[in-house]
Amino acid sequence: MSSQPDNGIIQFRSAFDVTTTIDNIRQALESHGITVFAHIDFSGDAARAGLTMQGEQMLIFGNPKAGTPLMQQVPLAGLDLPLKVLVWSDGQGATCVACNAPEYIIARHGLPEAMTANLAGPLPLLKQAVAG
Repeated sequence: MSSQPDNGIIQFRSAFDVTTTIDNIRQALESHGITVFAHIDFSGDAARAGLTMQGEQMLIFGNPKAGTPLMQQVPLAGLDLPLKVLVWSDGQGATCVACNAPEYIIARHGLPEAMTANLAGPLPLLKQAVAG
């Protein structure tokens, strides 16, 4: 599993289960001053509705100092902000992690390439949080 630049999604694997991965990512983000705005437990919600699915959770996170300048230039960038990270079990014992590529978001909204840095900061944190 690797980056898929054609659709703007970066994918990698976690050394941990879904819940531990989400907890590790949350801790990494918050310890670097990045706000976690929401935690969505898709599989938990499915179970409460009487449905079953592999473990799947999402964190929605960001930093107004990073995202606001993008939305000031192009308000539609708010469709992709705050940032999101999706974590799921592939049903074969692997935990997968995905997020939107910062370059994809910048290109999608016609923002200056120099603004990529506003979105790229969390990516190393995500990868470090899921390493074994």
